Amino acid sequence: MTKTIVLTAFAIISVVLSFFYEVIPAKSATPESTAPVAFHITPYAINSGEDMVRALELNEPLAEEEAAGLFFKKLNLRFNKPNEQQLAETVTQWLGTPYRYGRSSKKGADCSGFVTSIYRDLYGIKLRRSSHSMFQEVERIQKDSIRTGDLVFFRRSPKQPVFHVGIYLKNGKFIHSASSGGVKISSLKEPFYRNHYYAAGRVN
Repeated sequence: MTKTIVLTAFAIISVVLSFFYEVIPAKSATPESTAPVAFHITPYAINSGEDMVRALELNEPLAEEEAAGLFFKKLNLRFNKPNEQQLAETVTQWLGTPYRYGRSSKKGADCSGFVTSIYRDLYGIKLRRSSHSMFQEVERIQKDSIRTGDLVFFRRSPKQPVFHVGIYLKNGKFIHSASSGGVKISSLKEPFYRNHYYAAGRVN
């Protein structure tokens, strides 16, 4: 009788253990995600619908230099100078980073966090943390004199302070971390950014 009870208990334990091993796999057996970074762009940043489709097709993992070259070529942006190419390669690594207020890493960043990280890592320059305070330390330049790497600032009304900042690329395009979409490329011609554009600044 006792032997039967013991064997029955072992059988029940075996069934329970086999259930957990099947339902809950070991963490080491779970493959890491290899999904490529999504490149976020806005329709106004593209010259045509066809260009947008081609740009979005760039979703395979590539070497940094190759990814930057192909992506910006598809956006009809040409960076010929070494410092421009370095900027293009660097910001490409950030495309698709989600917006996170108060953060400044590739896991999440707000607008000023993104800009300060790029300037720190690429140029070794430490900028002030908020877009408003950042605007206070740049050399203001005319809109028709903006160069690749300059900063573009936005405000909601003449009586309100600067609330957003991005890095100018070329041909009216700039890259920034927006509350909708995270790090992406937009155009100064978009109604929202055209209406709220305030000034451009150069970091010396």
